[in-house]
Amino acid sequence: MSDLNVIALIPAKPGSEAVVRAALTELVGHTRQEEGCLKYELFESQATPGTFVTVEEWTSQAALDAHMASPHIAAAFAAAGDAMAGAPAIHPLTAV
Repeated sequence: MSDLNVIALIPAKPGSEAVVRAALTELVGHTRQEEGCLKYELFESQATPGTFVTVEEWTSQAALDAHMASPHIAAAFAAAGDAMAGAPAIHPLTAV
């Protein structure tokens, strides 16, 4: 089975970027320790400041599902709370 590549877009409300950035930065270290995580990088969009982007690679859909159900994901979303401008948009990718 081939690896699963994922992009996630996480929008912050204007003026709340620091709150979302801090919550996501805390998440990175925990996520990289997860079984099945091959790559997890955090960026902020230059085209749309305040939109955070994760570039991820997982060994399987099951590994991604476990990540999404992890306590540190719940903690990050709770910490970001009302500072997010909407739900994260998670995009599993298929090679072309």
